[in-house]
Amino acid sequence: MLLVSCSGTGKKKISILETTDVHGVILQYDFIEKEKLNASLASSFTYIRQIREEKDVTILLDNGDNLQGQPEVYYYNFIDTVSPHFCAEVMNYMGYDAGTVGNHDVEAGHGVYDRLVKEYNFPLIAANAIDIKTGTPYFKPYYVIVKEGIKIAVFGLVTPAIPNWLPPELYAGIEFRDMVETAKLWMPVILNEKPDLVVGLFHSGWDRSKEEFQKSDPLNENSSADVAYNVPGFDIIFNGHDHRLANEKFVNLVGDTVLVLDGGSRSEKIAQADITLSSRKIKGRKQRRITGKIINVADFKPDPEFITRFTPQHEKIDEYVNRVIGNSSATVSSRDAYFGPSAFIDMIHLIQLEITGADISFAAPLSFDVHIPEGPITIGDMFKLYRFENMLYTMTMSGDEVQKYLEYSYSGWFNTMNGPGDVMLKLRAGKDGKPIITNGKAWLKNQPYNFDSAAGIDYSVDVSKPEGVRIIISGFTDGRPFERNKLYKVAVNSYRGNGGGGHFAEGAGVGKDELRSRLVSSTDRDLRYYILKSIEAKKTVNPEPLNNWKIIPEKWVKQATSREYAMLFGTKK
Repeated sequence: MLLVSCSGTGKKKISILETTDVHGVILQYDFIEKEKLNASLASSFTYIRQIREEKDVTILLDNGDNLQGQPEVYYYNFIDTVSPHFCAEVMNYMGYDAGTVGNHDVEAGHGVYDRLVKEYNFPLIAANAIDIKTGTPYFKPYYVIVKEGIKIAVFGLVTPAIPNWLPPELYAGIEFRDMVETAKLWMPVILNEKPDLVVGLFHSGWDRSKEEFQKSDPLNENSSADVAYNVPGFDIIFNGHDHRLANEKFVNLVGDTVLVLDGGSRSEKIAQADITLSSRKIKGRKQRRITGKIINVADFKPDPEFITRFTPQHEKIDEYVNRVIGNSSATVSSRDAYFGPSAFIDMIHLIQLEITGADISFAAPLSFDVHIPEGPITIGDMFKLYRFENMLYTMTMSGDEVQKYLEYSYSGWFNTMNGPGDVMLKLRAGKDGKPIITNGKAWLKNQPYNFDSAAGIDYSVDVSKPEGVRIIISGFTDGRPFERNKLYKVAVNSYRGNGGGGHFAEGAGVGKDELRSRLVSSTDRDLRYYILKSIEAKKTVNPEPLNNWKIIPEKWVKQATSREYAMLFGTKK
């Protein structure tokens, strides 16, 4: 194949490629479901190599959230901490030029991300993650890449909402500042470098659905549009965190056009900016033409050399996830959790109560649709049962706060029904109010990991009543009376206990500043580890629903469940 460069015409062809929210999808294999994948970094590398052959300059960037999701990263985060980290080995092999830090990377803790800063052959950048002692960025604020005489400045930001989700111990000594104010501070410094291109690499979602971005919303989780509008100077902004796709031109407050790209998640897409840069200058800057596109990674086969290079790691991880830790007397599925008590969620409840000795446990389905089959239970199954690396908190709440917490949880879960023909679950709906059906299935309107149920108490949820007055708590399962003005110990994961989902602040009325004073204790390792150890100790588990709560009116619920189960999963219950 003959490749013709534009160099002789005074023009350079440049491609900037972004991966984001890979969540451990490195190899062409799902170590949780134990099946082949149609997209991974192995396939991404096939395309990356192709572009490197075609273009004068290729820049490869990553936008964070690599250290959570698949067992292949968990294993090197917490089990084998002596070998080089798999993520570092892979990304160095692929030749990344820079990366940002994601909230799930911070979730792994100082011991992991500090180690990777040393192991990566490229810098991690996040200008708004500030070292409290020095007042300067904990990671690099920006990085200037020079290739073939082209100077590209890459400026990194991470979502400042991390304290809303993670225990402070995981980011001790770091504070997360507003993205807009941070970008305004650093843009003059970056422009002083006289780069040919200024690129934003933000682990924060792209949301321009509201006009509020023109005013800027301090500490907003998804502030990329705020920065794009309020901070002139960027040519291209790559986004992440929200697992969505974007490819659009955006006009900022001074009328300049910015290319905005968002590359989805789990190695399924690559966001690509293509730039033709001329040697001719206008107002001191080289002329440029910038376009964007989203690449479907499944269209490319895995790179054979990549697969061979990392076969030893594949074998090691496969051995780890297939280790049997116990046996289950029944198959359990997360599907049942949306329609009442389920053995799947109640396994988590029972272990949380066992570990903490709390009066009440709160838990939600962290995976939308998974099942653990009857028979041997493996370590890989634990990633189905508990998806995230949350710690387990014991906290204090009054009975009144518990009631309000549950009202809030079920308000995001169920509609108010006027009869058995009404839709019970809150599903994504069109303007006509009818559920949107895509590929024969409906979708939940809200994230199921916020659908907290409770164990330890007996209660009902009356969906014929309006939000806020649905929960009727009859007492504790052990026979004790439930009192609204009495304090109780509750078991919750650290995401929830730090304010995630709004159940404490917006539901129970416990402000964020008060949450730390409510904390009685925390596990020192993630909850999945303790669930694993509990099953190992028991050897055999007999999962059954606790049946400590129910949805009423039962006749309405029975009809709605049969109908909506099929809508969600394409099969009858």
